[in-house]
Parts: sequence; structure tokens; C-alpha cells
Amino acid sequence: MKDEIIGVVGAGSWGTSIAQLLAEKGYRVRLWVYEPELCEIIREKRENTYYLPGYRLNSNIESYTDIEQVVRGRQLIVMVVPSHVYRSVALRMIPFMEDSVIVVSATKGIENETLLTMEGVWKDILPVNKRLRFSCIAGPSFAKEVIRKIPTAVTVASHEEEIARKVQRLFATDYFRVYTSEDVVGLELAGAIKNVIAIAAGMCDGMGFGHNTRAALITRGLAEMARLGVRLGAHPLTFSGLAGIGDLLLTCTGDLSRNRTVGYLIGQGKKLETILSEMRMVAEGVKTAKSVYFLAKKVGVEMPICEQVYLILYENQDPREAVKTLMTRALKHELEHHREIIMRNQC
Repeated sequence: MKDEIIGVVGAGSWGTSIAQLLAEKGYRVRLWVYEPELCEIIREKRENTYYLPGYRLNSNIESYTDIEQVVRGRQLIVMVVPSHVYRSVALRMIPFMEDSVIVVSATKGIENETLLTMEGVWKDILPVNKRLRFSCIAGPSFAKEVIRKIPTAVTVASHEEEIARKVQRLFATDYFRVYTSEDVVGLELAGAIKNVIAIAAGMCDGMGFGHNTRAALITRGLAEMARLGVRLGAHPLTFSGLAGIGDLLLTCTGDLSRNRTVGYLIGQGKKLETILSEMRMVAEGVKTAKSVYFLAKKVGVEMPICEQVYLILYENQDPREAVKTLMTRALKHELEHHREIIMRNQC
């Protein structure tokens, strides 16, 4: 049994799965739960009936609605809340956080109002007298498969190699393999943008298109992801890794993908408002589509697929018209927009 207590902030399916993984390794885990009724259910039934039903939770997991109980005194905290509440939850945490605490961000999104990634949110709100050691984790990892101990591989990134290796050791098991990286920007952007592309993939499937369409969409979506990433300082090879093509493939093709499901239902003619009202869990790509659209405009990166997803979700663009727009754009060399990436690789 390990003495260290780890705080996990967020009891959705992914947060619960992470808490279970750590608890089964022998760590004591304090899990912050937003809903008081769910917190009681977890305590009494040892099951997250809202977001991950059917799996008995390890006795090392203690659930709390009081965030101070989860955060105070912790040397390592895992953040697993949706991106649109990340700032507000983080602000509640700061008064109780230890100096130089390690934060592992498992949230995949870009803030709408500021266009910041989650690391950017921390930099924006952290007092000058408090230090935080940030890392993020990303890769193809459906929560239901992780809690079933199905072999999975992810990447953790930190600007400090020591922190990346510590988090790597913390999470690694015989079914959960963890690689390290220093490319925080690349991991965060890949994790966010793949959800937008997954909505597009779902739309194509919902409209009855075939494998040709999906393969083309994933490939060109990856190109868009890499273009924006490189412009913002990411390493181009990150997008060929687990957080890039790995998570993109999973989210665009897996039936467990909430973002693909949203797109599929839109492709079948359902309204976004109706779809979201029937979902308990968050599909991050819906909000991220807006962030990516405006971020791409801000930095001058062409992202036609992400642009059409934004127009469909927020400007009432017809999905079939969006496909026509994409297919009839000016003809180009395939690598025309990859010159920045190619030049960086040659340096």
C-alpha cells in the first residue's frame, strides 16, 4: 500500500476510470464529485451509476463534494473536468493547493472565451507567488475500456522531464502503457482538435457516406491539426503519435465516442439542441469547434473541415452543403500547407 494520497478532480467517466486505475495500484484516491447525490451513491454503492455504471469501484477511492478535502495537502492532482468549467474549478482549488504541486491535466479542450488551452488557463489565473508543475495526458483511451483493463497506450507531456517520468511511473500498469513527451502544446491541441474532426466523421457516417469519405476526412483532419499545432509551437511529429493520429482514429471510428455520436445524429437530421439535451456526458468537440474556428482565424491557419463543423453547429449550415463546399474548393498540391512542417523538419 502506498502512503501518498492523490486528488482526482472530476468524476465523469474518464475521471472515475483514472481514479480506479490509481486505486488499484494501491494509492489512496480522493475523488471530487460535482453532484452531491452521485457522491453519496459512490460512497454507498461503490459505483458511478451516472457516468460509468456496472463497475465496482476500489475501496481506496473516497468521494467528496468539498474540493478542499480533495486538494489540500496533495502533492499530485489529476484534473478531469470539462474545459468549459476548468477555470472556475481551478480557481476554487488554488487557495488549498500546495506550492509546486504537480497537476496532471486529462481535459481535452480549448477555452471559448480566451482561446487558451488548459495550461494557458492555469498560467492566466495562478497567483505570482504560487508555482505549479503542469503536465497533460492524452492518447486513444476510452474510459470504459481502461476500467475493463483492455490494453491501452497514452502519452504524458511536461516541460520538465522529471515530472513527465514521475507521472509515467504513476500511471503505468501491465494494461496501461505510458510514453513521455515534452510537447505540452502539441498534446493539448491534438487532444482538443481531434474531437472536432470526430464530429465531422460522425456526420459523414450519419449521412451514409462510405469508408473512402471517412479515410479522407481523418487524413485531412490530421493535416489541419498539425498546421495549427506547428503554428503555435508544437512539434510536428507529435501529431503522428498517440495523442495525434492515435486518438484521432479512435475518436473518429469508435462507437464509444461521444463526439462521433453527436456528429452521426446531426448527419441523420437531428438538431444539436435536442442531441445535447439527451446526453448526460459532455461532448467536448461541440464547444471546442467554436474555439478552434476563432483560434485558426486569429493566427491565420486554414482549417476548412473545422470551419465547416463550426458553421454547421453554430450558423445553421446544412451538412450536405458543407461537404459540397469542401469537395469543390480550389484544387491544390497535397503538401501545399505542410511547407512549414517540412521546413521545420529540415532545420
